[in-house]
This record gives sequence, C-alpha cells and structure tokens, in this order.
Amino acid sequence: MADNKGAEPAKPAPVKTTLKVALLTPGPVSDSGWSALAYDGLKAIESDLKAEVGNQEAKDAQIKDSMRSYAQKGYNLVFGHGFEYNEPAIDVAKEFPNTVFVSSSGGKTAANVGAFRFALEEGFYLAGITAGELSKTHKVAMIGGPDVPSIRSTFKAFAAGAKSVNPDIEVIEKFTMDGQDVAKAKQATLAAIDQGADLVIHQANAAAQGVFDACKEKGVLAFGANLNQNDNPSGVVLASAVIVAKPAFIELAKRVQAGTYRGEITTAGMTEGAIMFTFNPKLADKVSPDIRKKIDIASLSIINKALKVPMDSF
Repeated sequence: MADNKGAEPAKPAPVKTTLKVALLTPGPVSDSGWSALAYDGLKAIESDLKAEVGNQEAKDAQIKDSMRSYAQKGYNLVFGHGFEYNEPAIDVAKEFPNTVFVSSSGGKTAANVGAFRFALEEGFYLAGITAGELSKTHKVAMIGGPDVPSIRSTFKAFAAGAKSVNPDIEVIEKFTMDGQDVAKAKQATLAAIDQGADLVIHQANAAAQGVFDACKEKGVLAFGANLNQNDNPSGVVLASAVIVAKPAFIELAKRVQAGTYRGEITTAGMTEGAIMFTFNPKLADKVSPDIRKKIDIASLSIINKALKVPMDSF
C-alpha cells in the first residue's frame, strides 16, 4: 500500500479569467533600484498579459497578512521581491492552494511555492574587478542595508572580483540594517571612506542615495546596483550591476496563467540575459581600455560558463 504521508496538494489550475498578479516589496517602488526593478516587471505583466495587478510594501509581520489578503481576493500569483518572502510563503501557501507564491531568492519550495534568483553576483564580480583595478588606496567598500543571505552573497562576489586582480586589496563591509534610511547609508559610507575606501558598491535599496551623496561629498566613485543607476544626479556612479527583470517576470506569469508552474528554484544570470554590467558613458575617461578589455573577457567567460562566480546557496 502506498504511503501518502506528505503528499503534495493539487497544483494550481490554468487561469480562465483575467490573470491577477500582486507584488510585495521591502521598500518603495520609487527607489530607482531593487523594488523599482520588480515594479517594472509587474507593469510589463500588466501590459503584455492584460493582467490585473496590485502592489504594496510589506515587511516583517506585514508579510503574511499581505499575502493572505491578496490570495483571499483571488490573485493567481503573489510575488515577494526578496529572500525574506520565501519562508512566509511556505506557511501561507498551505491555506491557498490555488494561488502561486514566488519569491526572488530563497531555498524552500512546495507545489505552489517557488523562488527564482537573479545571479546578480555575476555583475558584482565584474564591479569588483573594476574596483580592484582602479583603487589607488587598495581599499574598497560594500554598504548593505538589511543583512540577509542574498546581499552577503553579492558582496562575496564583489570581494572575489576585486581580489582576483588585486590580492592584497582590503574590502570594507558595512550594514545599516535598514534599506530605507538614507542618513544611515550616508553615515556608513562616510565611515568607510574615512577608513580609506576610494570605490564603493551598495545593496542599500531605497537608501542608496545616501551612499551616492557621501561619495559625491568625498570625491569617491560608486557602483550602482539592481537597476542601471548611472544617471544618478550625484554624478559619481561609474558603472552599474543591473538586473533585467521583465523577461523573467513575464515568463513566470505566463506559466502561472497556463497552469504549468510547479514549485521550483531557478537561477537567471548573464547567460540568460538577466544580468548586465554597464559602464557610465559620462565617466568613460575613468576606465582605461585595458580595464575594459579585462571586463569584456571576464563577461564572455561568465556567459560561456568558463568562469564560475562565487554564489552562496541559501
């Protein structure tokens, strides 16, 4: 006799009416970075698939309530943009087998729960190479907001890239524990610069402006992250490690709509066209042809899978 203990519930069926997709973000979608790129993906789903969409900020204790609220309203897909949405989704999904819950990063799955991960580490590794080549003080800095595994993984990749061309470089790491406090991000950046950092990368979400403001104040160059932030008014962004989210979001929504989505963890990087590293043309004189050539070679190696960038499992 078969043992049915732990058998998975029925998987969500194809959507016969208007597709309904909700997005939960850890910060405002106006942050020109992490939350904004997800919102761009949501708007692409709305326009391409004629879907009904909704979005809101949800952090900590709000997460499960927000997920339940959208599921109760009949949303077919609830997307939580961050590692912190994965575990709550596992709990809430048991109550709503007809709703798919997906987080961007995370390691847990169920019949109607999955995660997809953008391999931003690849862009951060290239930023690290650039920083390692350009640093005159042999000190660079990484400024994080929340201390979560996904951010630590990108920071490890940045450090690895820097050390690949400058083994003796010192990589300063600071976390503010807050992805929206611009003042805290600026203070942390100023402290890193006071320690000697002359190039700075961030994973500070909406607080990234504080990083850029500090760099402008001290005459230091920075790297953008998640969205292309090269046009930031500070004028200090040398290049950006960019997530190209729209194709992945649309593909996910199509699978939910067709009823073919199955809980899984997928990764999209430079090979899939989901990650880019883009220099700021306005600061072209800061990067020598030699360094650009090294970045081109490393990029091709990543795309061809000849170079495996460090990436934590979580």
